[in-house]
Amino acid sequence: MENVAVIPARFASTRLPGKPLLSDTGRPLIQHVVEAARRAKSLRRVVVATDDRRIADAVAAFGGEFVMTRADHATGSDRVAEAASLLPEAAIIVNIQGDEPEIEGSTIDHLITLLERDPEAPMATLATPIRDGAIYHDPSCVKVVVSTRGRALYFSRSPIPCHRDGLPDFPTAEPPGAFLHLGLYAYRRDFLLKISGLPRSPLEAAEKLEQLRVLEAGHPIAIGVVEESSIGVDTPEDYRRFVERWRRAHPG
Repeated sequence: MENVAVIPARFASTRLPGKPLLSDTGRPLIQHVVEAARRAKSLRRVVVATDDRRIADAVAAFGGEFVMTRADHATGSDRVAEAASLLPEAAIIVNIQGDEPEIEGSTIDHLITLLERDPEAPMATLATPIRDGAIYHDPSCVKVVVSTRGRALYFSRSPIPCHRDGLPDFPTAEPPGAFLHLGLYAYRRDFLLKISGLPRSPLEAAEKLEQLRVLEAGHPIAIGVVEESSIGVDTPEDYRRFVERWRRAHPG
């Protein structure tokens, strides 16, 4: 049995069309993500899941592995689940976003270790302490409350937990006043196939957060805390900054 990373990649993007194929560094963005994932010691394979032949051709050109998926998936997780159905030899599936070219291999290894150390948890994800009050209040930033066992209690776009007697000093609060959820997931393969077949749950529909389907169905989610998150590429400005960092690290 293998640990396999699946990277969902689609061509359409509201803020950055054709994102996986942007190549200002001399190689497509999806190649950077694959190469970053390959640095994880605990992974045996890295597979790109796409419905776009242009992306598949780009992956093949740099020697990567891909699977073709349906075009009508509502979420990246659904695309990952379809890819997982084609990988019967996989034990753990890691869902790595296709816009994370600077993700650390050690971060992926840490995520997989969470499942290896918690046999009762079918799914794991990561969080980082919130050190900025603006992030705490931003509905685009998903917050998570964590139990003393390192399990998720709830995820929300709202500021949680509510600090009734006044907000903590976010830059220095110990313990942290809140945790920011990071969109990196690991699943036991059989569980991923099971949960992807369930209908959208009421809390999931309300918050527009897929992971709430898991909690609402009564399944635990292991949470690992890391000090910093990787920098995703969502906008043209994000990509420009990534290219600048890459060129500084690879002069000439």
